[in-house]
Amino acid sequence: MNLAYIPSPSHGVQYLGPIPLRAYAFCIIIGVFVAVWFGNKRWIARGGQSGTVADIAVWAVPFGLVGGRLYHVITDYELYFSEGRDWVDAFKVWEGGLGIWGAIALGALGAWIGARRRGIPMPAYADAVAPGIAFAQAIGRWGNWFNQELYGRETHLPWALHITSSEGGRVPGYYHPTFLYESLWCVGVGLLVLWADRRFTLGHGRAFALYVAAYCVGRGWIEYMRVDDAHHILGLRLNDWTALLVFLLAVAYIVVSAKKRPGREAVVEPGDSDGPAEGAEAGAGADAGAEGEEKAAPAEKS
Repeated sequence: MNLAYIPSPSHGVQYLGPIPLRAYAFCIIIGVFVAVWFGNKRWIARGGQSGTVADIAVWAVPFGLVGGRLYHVITDYELYFSEGRDWVDAFKVWEGGLGIWGAIALGALGAWIGARRRGIPMPAYADAVAPGIAFAQAIGRWGNWFNQELYGRETHLPWALHITSSEGGRVPGYYHPTFLYESLWCVGVGLLVLWADRRFTLGHGRAFALYVAAYCVGRGWIEYMRVDDAHHILGLRLNDWTALLVFLLAVAYIVVSAKKRPGREAVVEPGDSDGPAEGAEAGAGADAGAEGEEKAAPAEKS
């Protein structure tokens, strides 16, 4: 018996009368709030307008939730469509099961739609929200703790996670708290992006690509520790191959983008470009008027 360990919650839902309040859902909601709030601060610092990040998130968040669920259901279809399973469970998001790869992919599509409607460059928006997304993932992973899911191999380390539930094929015991490892890793990824963005003035989507690449590195070794059922290809879990592929694509984007579009976007909101342009035109008109007066004065003297 371990003298020190991380206890698991006895239940992940509280009831307010007939209304269930699920900790997993609250972790996701809090994470979304943090991502939007922090992204808004970074967007304003880039010269954007307050509220733009939230307006685009109205598109990105629903798309992301649908994408995350679709990825999970497709890659773990046997949990919902095999013999003895109820396919209706595929819609029960509150019980856990959101694939980050699908969430980012469809969330990016939703953000692109929202950004296009506002006339905002998608890469600039992605750079602004990248650290906040990492912090949101760090918070969201605690939902797995409340659900007693996605833990690693058995261990007797002092920080072992004590699983007490036997539902869904779980075996009570002490396991690596991979939810905690990933949560801490995501915090580190967010801090890394913040540092790199200030140090190298990242732009044109490179801050977001750095977030993706750094997350994939951590997800790779954390995924290798997990013991939940997963599809394997050549001895590696499917998510390990996904992390490797996405990592290579993110690094390639950083290299190519830095060569083709160095520096950072000067203007991120359509309204911002109107102001300086009008001022420049006014200044040009004033200079032209002054020059005309200078030329007219000698003519009158002559």
